[in-house]
Amino acid sequence: MLMLTICSGSVKESDKGMDGQGHAEGQRVPSVFIVEDDEALCDGLMRLLCLQGFAAERCMTFSKAAAEALAANADCVVLDLKLPDADGLQICRDIRAVSKVPIIMLTSSESEFDEVMAFGLGADDYVTKPYRPATLLARIQSVLRRHERDVSTVMEYAGVMLDVAAGTVSYAGTTRELSRNEQRILQLLMRNAGSVVSRQRIMADLWESDEFVDDNTLTVNVNRLRKVLGAIGAPEDLIKTRRGMGYSI
Repeated sequence: MLMLTICSGSVKESDKGMDGQGHAEGQRVPSVFIVEDDEALCDGLMRLLCLQGFAAERCMTFSKAAAEALAANADCVVLDLKLPDADGLQICRDIRAVSKVPIIMLTSSESEFDEVMAFGLGADDYVTKPYRPATLLARIQSVLRRHERDVSTVMEYAGVMLDVAAGTVSYAGTTRELSRNEQRILQLLMRNAGSVVSRQRIMADLWESDEFVDDNTLTVNVNRLRKVLGAIGAPEDLIKTRRGMGYSI
């Protein structure tokens, strides 16, 4: 059974040119598909999303969660790790195999292994319970913004241009090719500009490419990326090392 709640409709029109949530006339309302067995948490999240102008759907047949999430064609999936009769990690894997929809994993576990596995299988974010509803809402909005930006194949930060499709990086008219890992690292850092990205998060992102990457290999790849950036004249401190935390730009 799939229980559906749509607060403002997928597309809603108003004589005043705006719908009740402040969206422009005919503008598509962003939708979130929730896979959560705690009914109280799910109900609260759905109410919050509705108040913020989202459309929300709730899955009740966890054994078919991946298929239902894909059929919903949502803009974001919020997925609990521990579910009755289903494995959240497997659901994440099944969704990611055919879709790039942003996935936020929820879990009551503080296991670093679960976090690394979730990111390795393609999750975009990971939130530990108990969480503040406003915090989860902010995470949803954040992954939606990142996903929208990633539609473009060209990313820019501090004058450094990353062409994802071409696998090149440019600065002040000078261009160099990047290896797959170098590109993934730079893309992840640019996507999270201003924030520290943990080494575990970067390694999980690289694992998604079917290559095993250990801690030493990551250091080597970051150093190679820094050399490429230096060769094109990019600022020396573009990629900063945050001791005990990770990297940032």
